[in-house]
Amino acid sequence: MKTINVVAALIVHDGRIFATQRGYGEWKDYWEFPGGKEEPGEAPEDALVREIREELATEISVDRYVTTVEWDYPTFHLSMRCYLCSVVSGSLTLLEHEAAAWLNREHLRSVKWLPADEAILDEIEKLL
Repeated sequence: MKTINVVAALIVHDGRIFATQRGYGEWKDYWEFPGGKEEPGEAPEDALVREIREELATEISVDRYVTTVEWDYPTFHLSMRCYLCSVVSGSLTLLEHEAAAWLNREHLRSVKWLPADEAILDEIEKLL
């Protein structure tokens, strides 16, 4: 099975985490933590900074590694490295997603998460 390596930004501010809703593809309307695929030879942290700049027109700092999620989807294996991040500049402008929300602990499970993202919600609750 093909493995896809991705990175995800866990952007936490004032007890809430930033989540985005996919606007395309097989998983349209599901929620995820923003990020994307690593390019060949690219460091995960550099990939995350690039992806957030491309998707949200925002500069972030990658503050620390949190966890890696290994998840088997029907047609591929996902390896998702998750990092706690902070906004340096920009206003998290949606360029690719259809919606976004700042979710607190009480609302964290109120959206329909992608399976791999849902797998880390217990870990996310510790950050909030």
